[in-house]
Amino acid sequence: MMKNLKIFLLAGLVCCGIATALTACSDDDDAATASRLSTLQGGAAVSELNFTLASSSQMLAINTDGDWTAESSDTTWCRLQVHAGYGYPDSLRNSYTRVIVDKNEGAPRQATITIKAGSLARTVLVNQRGMTTDPGDTFMSGFQLVENIVLGYNLGNTLDASHDPATQTWFHPETWEDWETCWGQPVTTPEIINAIAARGFNIIRVPVTWFPHMDSDGNVEKEWMDRVEEVVNYVLDAGCYCILNVQHDTGARDANRTDDGAWIAADIDEYPTISPRFKKLWTQIATRFRDYGDNLLFEAMNETLNGQRQWNTPNQASDYEALNRLLQDFVDAVRATGGNNEWRNLVVNPMGATNAQEEIDAFVCPLDVHANHLIASVHSYNPYNFCNDGGEWNHLIFDSECEQEIDDIFARVEKRFAQELGLPFFFGEFGAIDRKKAMAERIKYARYMATKFKQYGTSGLWWMGLYDREEEEWDEEEIVETLFSAIK
Repeated sequence: MMKNLKIFLLAGLVCCGIATALTACSDDDDAATASRLSTLQGGAAVSELNFTLASSSQMLAINTDGDWTAESSDTTWCRLQVHAGYGYPDSLRNSYTRVIVDKNEGAPRQATITIKAGSLARTVLVNQRGMTTDPGDTFMSGFQLVENIVLGYNLGNTLDASHDPATQTWFHPETWEDWETCWGQPVTTPEIINAIAARGFNIIRVPVTWFPHMDSDGNVEKEWMDRVEEVVNYVLDAGCYCILNVQHDTGARDANRTDDGAWIAADIDEYPTISPRFKKLWTQIATRFRDYGDNLLFEAMNETLNGQRQWNTPNQASDYEALNRLLQDFVDAVRATGGNNEWRNLVVNPMGATNAQEEIDAFVCPLDVHANHLIASVHSYNPYNFCNDGGEWNHLIFDSECEQEIDDIFARVEKRFAQELGLPFFFGEFGAIDRKKAMAERIKYARYMATKFKQYGTSGLWWMGLYDREEEEWDEEEIVETLFSAIK
């Protein structure tokens, strides 16, 4: 007689969207058959996992066509998030489990993970370092970092101002203060950052536009780099994680292919020119922050546009190739600077940072020198005509149709990044930013998004708003309260 074997997952299943109730069917005497069984990371076969002494985790892909089970030889410090699962006839589709290790305060240690499918078995050796002075031992993995995020905030319209004085005749900046305030926000102060942190946001994204502060050889002005570091320190001193990125260096062009100085695009023809300048920029940033700890993250780019500098889905595969090459350039440039940058968690985005199916499918995870230190980020102002001013198509009510669209977004993002690529992910930007919509409806949106973050074990960073930085007061307190109450 067939009977169901319930698979109980360990407490705290959060980061990879695999906290799903699994059921494996077994016969009293006959095990499920399987013709193949392999263990993978990043598409390559692995028989060994190496961990630093810090508590952390790694994803392990299991490729089989039969039902499988997995167990650890020493669960006192090495545990599995998922102990069983289904196989797939399609050899391109994997199952995943997460290998979790506790902090090691003693000698180096080993455990063995045994995976079985039918008559097949594979073992994976788990090595964890002992007490050393290696700085990499103290760095948390990307999975662990995403687990630690509560909610985030974007410090927009400050260091990301992108006017080019050569083409914008109304703008005549003389100091970094002119740049920081030209889009309507006050100069950022420790008090502003401390207020955001005190409210409970524990990760702050600091978008930075660099090109107005770079010379023709790609060198960043010292005064600008100093100011960026000052703001980063405000965030870190407030006890928050900080994301530092390249923001409006990516940008749109009009029909005449003129722009305000933005120079990064997913254009395979321009790649030979963009790439060395891009790598030089990240080499300078990474070198300046090389000794910072793992509470500082680097994000490659903001919303990279297609080869025509448009927001539309690319109409040629070479655009995706160009973006994927630039993401690899980013990882390589940062890692090459050494120090703590060898292990720093790096954030990478699909085309336009969109959550659309074609763009996330075309995303290729960069190769990295250490496993589990890359995090995927997508942006979501969806439903678009509700979160934004939709004009004649404005959607004024947050209804079941809106909920379904959000459900679909989370499902496909989790499937692509967590299930297929084994990457942790978060929403680097989100928000119902059209203040003309009724507060009650925006609160419904905030509540629904927060419940989805909780369901999928991830989080998001609201784009600006909520806090009036000029008056230093929370002017959308109802939304803030809703966000935090819904994730509890």
